[in-house]
Amino acid sequence: MTAGIPTGVPARTGTRRSWPTLVPAVVLIALAAAGPLLAAHSLDAPVCAPYATAGDGGPLGGDQLGRDVLSRLLHGGTVLIGSAALVSVLVTLAGVVAGCFAVLHPVLGRAVERSADVAILLPPVLGIMLIALAWPGGGRWAVIGAAIVLGIPYAVRIVAAAASPLAGAGYVEAALARGESLRYIALREILPNLRSTVAALFGLRFVEAVYVISMAAFLQIGPQPPAADWALMIRENAPGILLNPWAVIAPSLAIAALAISVNLACASLAPRSARKAVTTP
Repeated sequence: MTAGIPTGVPARTGTRRSWPTLVPAVVLIALAAAGPLLAAHSLDAPVCAPYATAGDGGPLGGDQLGRDVLSRLLHGGTVLIGSAALVSVLVTLAGVVAGCFAVLHPVLGRAVERSADVAILLPPVLGIMLIALAWPGGGRWAVIGAAIVLGIPYAVRIVAAAASPLAGAGYVEAALARGESLRYIALREILPNLRSTVAALFGLRFVEAVYVISMAAFLQIGPQPPAADWALMIRENAPGILLNPWAVIAPSLAIAALAISVNLACASLAPRSARKAVTTP
């Protein structure tokens, strides 16, 4: 039997308080998903002069090839959100499984801890470049693989730290005395008491995935022109920022709004204790 987590606050009250922070993330994700349907032009069709100003050929002007910035912005969010969501789900899942089992098996726990310590020292840029060189034709999938590899060590350490106090709880010792398997104890006794930590962890891993994928695109590792990737748009239009600032500012704001809104939405679902455990190094 899993241990209950008394909160002292009715569940309905917590749900009401989380709605204001959930709405921006939901609206932004829905807008990005429907973006290609809302775009007035195709992502690679020139419609105005290069670096045309806002209102002169489009609400946000044109990019370096005269393509509509707003249309490319609406086309570019779907793949980024999908990639970041895939990375955050896989990283969180791997971290939860490895972290829960590590606290119940001392040998496995020490191996996981040492491996995570070594992997955390690897700079993200170097990790992306190594995987891109090892998988030259991987494109976006190579970047997704790099983001997963780079994110798992952090997730494992966070989950293991949160699960460590639970491993010595009375209900876990009772399960061990009954002869329950480690799989049963990890997934049925410990994991249900880490729901809020997992929610906060997912939000942070999503932000990290957006950061890693965008950084790789800015370095032209992964998506290639004429893809309407937000980070790639920033790199392509940086030389003309004085001619049409919106060609750079708009995708920059989109990346920041996506990362911040999703992180706030996930953090709002977790109590303060879980948020502190996830964000404290």
